[in-house]
Amino acid sequence: MTKYNTHVAALHAFKRSVKPLAVVALMATMLAGCGSAAANKKEQSSGNVQAISNELVKASDPSKSPANASKRTDTFIGTIKNPGGVFLPYFYRNAWDSNINAPIFASLVVYDKDSNPVGDLAKSWDVSKDNLTYTYHLRDNAKFSDGSPVTADDVAFTLTLENDPAYNFGLADFTDIGIKGAEDYKSGKADSISGIKVIDSKTISITTEKVNPIALTALGSEVLPKAYYGKDYRRGQLDYLQQLYDKPLGAGPYVLDKYIPGQEVRYTANANYYGGKPKIEHLILKVVTDDTALQTYQNGDTDADVFSPDPDVLSQLKDFGWSNVNIRTNSYFSYSMFNTKKPYLTKAVREALYYGLDRKQIVAAWYKGYGQVANAYVPPTNWAYTTQGVNEYSYNPDKANKLLDDAGWKKGSDGIREKDGKKLTLTYVTKDQTDPIVSIGKDQYKKIGIDLQAEVTDQNTETTRERKGDYDLVTFRTPVINDPNEAVKAFGTTDPAINFSGYDNAKIRSLIKQGISLSDRAQRKPVYQNLYQELSNDPPYLLIGYVKGFNAWNARIQGGENFFRGTGDSAIQLAKLSIKK
Repeated sequence: MTKYNTHVAALHAFKRSVKPLAVVALMATMLAGCGSAAANKKEQSSGNVQAISNELVKASDPSKSPANASKRTDTFIGTIKNPGGVFLPYFYRNAWDSNINAPIFASLVVYDKDSNPVGDLAKSWDVSKDNLTYTYHLRDNAKFSDGSPVTADDVAFTLTLENDPAYNFGLADFTDIGIKGAEDYKSGKADSISGIKVIDSKTISITTEKVNPIALTALGSEVLPKAYYGKDYRRGQLDYLQQLYDKPLGAGPYVLDKYIPGQEVRYTANANYYGGKPKIEHLILKVVTDDTALQTYQNGDTDADVFSPDPDVLSQLKDFGWSNVNIRTNSYFSYSMFNTKKPYLTKAVREALYYGLDRKQIVAAWYKGYGQVANAYVPPTNWAYTTQGVNEYSYNPDKANKLLDDAGWKKGSDGIREKDGKKLTLTYVTKDQTDPIVSIGKDQYKKIGIDLQAEVTDQNTETTRERKGDYDLVTFRTPVINDPNEAVKAFGTTDPAINFSGYDNAKIRSLIKQGISLSDRAQRKPVYQNLYQELSNDPPYLLIGYVKGFNAWNARIQGGENFFRGTGDSAIQLAKLSIKK
């Protein structure tokens, strides 16, 4: 069985306001993590979406642990799929590099299991009454792995680096926050960013131009040491950092030991970590393919992994006896993005693509009983989730046919619709070899006169084609969603560097702007309810499903219940893991 695909949609999903949460890709579930569900807790949903139960299955006989695993008394081995080897936050191009960076670098603020902010390098913070100024108080014992203290100057340098005019990596995006004075710094009108004030060595104040409910964590992301990364810094010149890509220095629980491309990443416990030196001395992320993941885990060559939702896989994991399994709803959703730049993908055609696809059948085939059809642009684990007033697009080929007929698409002699001399042939791009839309969806669309040409490719090619607009539909999943804005942000702008699909709806942009201009969740929730209704009436995505994930780990790894819950504080929990001798 294959391990569940943990690619983080496209790299544009990793804008800084969508803070990467993974620590390791076993942890891939960290990226696909569920924030608020406890074991055996049912998540209540509205509308006719089925509630999902989560479950923690404990090992029935830990003594059966494979010899290969049991002999490791000071090493924890997780998995990774395809890292690019850039060990510097905000500067990588490969989404998997977020995972390999997470054990090395620490942030000011992260999210807990309920998607609430908790301190990492920051022990506390203050927010002004107008919600525009954020003052962080750093921990007195916060140090980088070389023993040097983490200071407010380091935070100021990190933010300055991300607002440099030469920064073009897209992973740090403050568009919806606007640090005061950042634009003047970028343009050369000022020599520093006026909104960033170093009060003392352990206190920094940051003033923004816009109210944004996720500014606290967006501004408080990974901190880079100024003395190390800034010694050669010149405004407008960032190429010097490339020589440090494989020589990281951070304040996280682990230090990079060795990177072996295509094989593994090795780490050693950081003795200067503010939370105390991790109890497990060595961490290894081993590159494991989907085809070999389960066998590798069964043999004891890895200590943890995440597997696709499959009853046969779950049965095997339980039968091992020595494996704990956390079955939980992931905080993301899968979808096919419409290329709305294509003139023939009108609102009517997009709606027909909904009605003409039996999404229940697709989800059942894809997730094998461990998923549900998605109808809102947020997972049911999130506080903003609702389907009230949303068009759920139940399978209805008759409606699909009428929409296409009314739009002027008439069936030709071969059954495929035509209009103005053009056949309704659509290119569907996916990286999943088992994608049921390739087979089931193609047949169902043919019945309503749409010729779906499916192309199965690799992850990098899929992302490249999305960036270039070389598709009609392309399937991704979101990263982990803590704040509802993270899933809809792209629709809130016409900037092609963010809104790749070209979706253009002024009312949607207004609602998204309203949603991130409020700080109180009670005030924001009705905004998102209205937003989801409007998005369902003019869909930018073909929503597919919400899915469970199977996190499995050897029971000799103590503390896994907290670590494998897939939340933003996973680096903190990583340092607390131990191995039962």
